[in-house]
Amino acid sequence: MRACKRTVHRRPESQERLVATLQQLAEDPFHPSLHTHKLKGELVGVWACTVGYDSRILFELLKNPKTGEEEILLLTIGGHDEVY
Repeated sequence: MRACKRTVHRRPESQERLVATLQQLAEDPFHPSLHTHKLKGELVGVWACTVGYDSRILFELLKNPKTGEEEILLLTIGGHDEVY
């Protein structure tokens, strides 16, 4: 994911926190530490979670038609003003 590489390139210190956030997102997308919230307006149907003070991950929750399980589709990552 290019946005992920770009974020780590701009802020190398964020890599560890980003990896931990992605792991937590995979385990439980609604864990309180992620501050997951539904977006409105042009981004209706998209969810956001917090990586750090100013970094966000935007994603969609989709059902896998074959298994019926819920899957996470990562859309982008970046600063608050970049992703909204």
